[in-house]
Amino acid sequence: MTATGAEQDATGPTARAWLWWGRRRSAVLDVGLAVASALECAVEGVAFAERAGLPVPFGVLFGLAVGSVLVLRRRWPIAVVLVSVATTPAEMGYLMAVVGLYTLAASEVPRRIMATLAGMSLAATFIVTFVRVRQDVQAADYGAWYEPVTAVFLSLGLTAPPVLLGLYIGARRRLMESLRERADSLEQELSLLADRAEQRAQWARQEERTRIAREMHDVVAHRVSLMVVHAAALQAVALKDPQKAVKNAALVGDMGRQALTELREMLGVLRAGGSERAAEAKPVPLAAVGVAAAAAAAAAAGDGPCLADIEALVGQSRQAGMVVEFAVHGEARGYAPEVEQTAYRVVQEALTNVHKHAAGAKVRVRLAHREAEVAMQVENGAPDAAGTAAPVLPSGGNGLVGMRERVTALGGVFVSGPTDAGGFRVSAVLPDGEQAA
Repeated sequence: MTATGAEQDATGPTARAWLWWGRRRSAVLDVGLAVASALECAVEGVAFAERAGLPVPFGVLFGLAVGSVLVLRRRWPIAVVLVSVATTPAEMGYLMAVVGLYTLAASEVPRRIMATLAGMSLAATFIVTFVRVRQDVQAADYGAWYEPVTAVFLSLGLTAPPVLLGLYIGARRRLMESLRERADSLEQELSLLADRAEQRAQWARQEERTRIAREMHDVVAHRVSLMVVHAAALQAVALKDPQKAVKNAALVGDMGRQALTELREMLGVLRAGGSERAAEAKPVPLAAVGVAAAAAAAAAAGDGPCLADIEALVGQSRQAGMVVEFAVHGEARGYAPEVEQTAYRVVQEALTNVHKHAAGAKVRVRLAHREAEVAMQVENGAPDAAGTAAPVLPSGGNGLVGMRERVTALGGVFVSGPTDAGGFRVSAVLPDGEQAA
C-alpha cells in the first residue's frame, strides 16, 4: 500500500523514508508485528530442526527469515499468505498466518484470489492439525470422528476469524472513503451554489437599480421637461403679457405637484415591495416579478396612470405650446393594469422626447383598440425654425431603452426610428392581458 499524495504532503519531506507506509504509526506497527512473528518462528524453528534432523541454528535462522516476511503485509499481502501456507507443515508462523489473512481480506485484492488463498490456508491448517492430533491420540480410543472434528474446529478457528474481521474492516474503510468523497463533493457543490447565489444577488441588485432608474426617469422626466418649457415661456412673456405669465406659472406649479405625487406613489410601491420581500423566508428574484414590477403593483392598486389619462397627457403638451393631433381608433375597453400603465408611459416618454429633441414640431398621437391588443404610435415631424430657439433639455439616452424593456416585458412589440420626412416615430403593440372586470 503506497502513500497517497495527500499523505505525502502531510508527512513532509520525510515521507519517502517510510517506503510504502503512509504514516509512521503504520510502519512502527508492521515492524513490531514482524519482530514478534520472527521471534515466534525462531522458537518454533528449534522444534522444526529437531524433527527434521537439522542443526538448531539453521532452524532458528530459518524461523527468523520466515517471520520477518510479515513486515511486507501491506505491500504484498498475497506473498505473506503464500509464505504462511508454505510453512504450515513446519508448524510455525501462526501469527504471520493470522495477520496475513486479515490483511489480505481487508485489502483491495480481488475476492476470487482472496477466497482461493484463504481456502489454501484452511486446507493446509486442517491437514497439519489432523496429522498432529492423530499422532497425539494414537494411544487413546476417542473414535474415528475425533481427529477430523478437532482438525476442522482448530483450522476454522485459525482461519475464519481473521478473514471475517478483515472483510469487515475493509468494507468499513471503503464506506468511510465513500462518505468522505461524498462530503467533499457536497462541500464543493455548496461552495458552487454559494458563488451562484452571490452572482444572482449581484444581478438582482443591478436589475433593481435599473428598474428604479427607469421608474424615476418615467415619473420625473416628462413633468420636469414640461416645467422647463413653461418656465422658458414664463420668462419670455413675464413683462409683455402678465396674464399669460400667471397662467404659465400656475401650470409649472401643477406640473411640479403632479411630479411629486407620482414620485411619492412610486417610492411607496418600492417600499411596500421591499417590505414584502424582507418578510419572506427566501428572496424573490426580480426576473420572476418582472422588470415592471413596481409599475404593475401601482397600477393594480389603482394609483398608476391608465389609458384614460392619455388625453390629459396630450393636453399638458398642448398647454406647453406643442401642436398635438390625438386620435383614438376602435372601441375603448378595460385592459390589465400593467398594460394600461405601460401604454401611458410609452406615450409619455415619446412626448418627452419631442419636447427635448424636436421643439416646435407637430405631433400625431394614435391609440388603436384591436381585438386582442392595444397599439399606440407617436410621430413627430421635423422641428421648424421656431423650435431651434427652444431651451435645450438634458437627455440621458435611456428613454427608448426603457420603453423597449417595458413593452417586451409584457410580450409586446416595440419599434422606433426616424421617418422619411425628417421626424421620428415610436410604435408599440401590447397584448391585452387579463380583461378588467
